[in-house]
Amino acid sequence: MTWLRRISPGRSAPAGLEWRLWRRLPAITLWGLGLLGLALLWQWAQFPDAATPAQERAYWLTVYRLAGAAVLHLTLVFTVGVGCVVVMIMKGPAYEADPYPPADRPGP
Repeated sequence: MTWLRRISPGRSAPAGLEWRLWRRLPAITLWGLGLLGLALLWQWAQFPDAATPAQERAYWLTVYRLAGAAVLHLTLVFTVGVGCVVVMIMKGPAYEADPYPPADRPGP
């Protein structure tokens, strides 16, 4: 039972990976969406003025793929965020039992 002594009474478990991820989630979201937006802008800049139907089809296929990647990215960020919140709640503050017996109970 030596692992019980690592956490002092009245304190929760030490912060772990969940807090580091929680603090980085906004940056991860913005960087991911920003990179996908840059890819979309690059694709738009490369699109010729007089495009053939095959080029238009390829362009719109790429746009749909980038939109799908953006939705996937947001879904993954949301899932990791929910996981972080669950771990934070489950760790929670540690509780310490009252060291004295209740007044209505006779002593040992």
